[in-house]
Amino acid sequence: DGFYEMGRAAAFVRDGGFRKVALQFPDELLADAVEVAARMEAATGAEMYVLGDTTYGSCCVDEVAAEHAGAEAVLHYGPACLSPCRKLPVLHIFGQQPLDVRRCTEAFRELYPEQQSRVVVLSDVVYAHAMGELEQQLCPEYPNVIFSRLVCGDPPGPAVPGEERKFGRRFLVEAAGGLQDYAMFYVGAEGLALTSFMLTWNRCPFSSFNPTTGCGRHETLNVNRALMRRLYLVERARDAGVVGILVGTLGVAGYLTVLQHLRELLCRAGKRSYTLAVGKLNPAKLANFLEVDIFVLVACAQNSLLDSSDFYRPVVTPYELELACNPAREWTGNYLTDFRDLLPGACAHVELPPAVPAVEAVPDVSLITGKMRSTHLCDPPASQLPPSTALACRDQTRALAEISPAASFLESRSWRGLEQQLGQTPISKAVQGRRGIAIAYEDEGCEQ
Repeated sequence: DGFYEMGRAAAFVRDGGFRKVALQFPDELLADAVEVAARMEAATGAEMYVLGDTTYGSCCVDEVAAEHAGAEAVLHYGPACLSPCRKLPVLHIFGQQPLDVRRCTEAFRELYPEQQSRVVVLSDVVYAHAMGELEQQLCPEYPNVIFSRLVCGDPPGPAVPGEERKFGRRFLVEAAGGLQDYAMFYVGAEGLALTSFMLTWNRCPFSSFNPTTGCGRHETLNVNRALMRRLYLVERARDAGVVGILVGTLGVAGYLTVLQHLRELLCRAGKRSYTLAVGKLNPAKLANFLEVDIFVLVACAQNSLLDSSDFYRPVVTPYELELACNPAREWTGNYLTDFRDLLPGACAHVELPPAVPAVEAVPDVSLITGKMRSTHLCDPPASQLPPSTALACRDQTRALAEISPAASFLESRSWRGLEQQLGQTPISKAVQGRRGIAIAYEDEGCEQ
């Protein structure tokens, strides 16, 4: 009951007056889904629908599957990226994992013997319940330690000066030099969340405490090496002529806006783009699109940093594509993993500069192929009807259809199954087939 916080979840359903609620479980908790749903129905009287196999990462709220069941709210169980949702009210139940606060305090003292150290404490969501007790242990001894707070969804009101809001966490930095004067102490195991934090705040030294092993350490992940790998992918994106936009989320707020933003960016950069919704990514799926030079993944901050070393074509983030295609955006050392920061009105949005005629464009040399390439932006497409040459007669009823180059290209890449061809092939009787294995059928002679 404590792990799944039945009381808090039942109060959320009753207070909201919800009659249909979706329960979203990660794969490792699905074994308890039936019992949790039964207890929740008995406690609230509402209908409970279990969402198991999520379309994308289990850290994101699967609003689409919940809407298919007609749910009015979602109870999300397990680790979460805390990305804000678009429509349905959500209650996150992380599943509280035990934390040895005494051992964590000792590890912190070993890592930061100077009591005036400026440190921001971050934690995995499953250990957030113990941060209050850890704060009581550390703050009397370390006056400059700041604890982050979890914020589910967008926090209300504008950010105050010095306040940092990222990854569903909020904390106030009081030093005059800002966040770069602080070190980061992370409570949790190594994983995507820690990697995303280290890339985003790459100027801050990181340390961590793993509650499972009880060990603290200074993080030795070479962030500069990781950044160089990401900047290499930016160079690959500059060389690309065809870009596949991968839809990696259907629930994070603003994903439709960033899809349109990426299409316009690629169109201005003179690149062809195709939007692909393939669910959970794997190398076999993306290998079907051989004509695509590079993919850009629109997903939550944790799932965006995909290791594409096993893929036939690399996968970049929206921020890396902007670095490649927007001449006005320069590399500043700050890395962005949340695509919402790139949208108009956001803190890191950079407007596209006006188009430059091709004759005045400054030529550029690819650092990968050594070939010349053009980096100038084209004029935005005029918002008017296509010319008459783009229309053709579709059938005998004289219905008109637009001839789209993209549609013609994808039509040539289509697959067709077996055709019946009834009445065109002779009918034959069933015959005895071969038996055995391919290298030695029974009716074949075995050579010694």
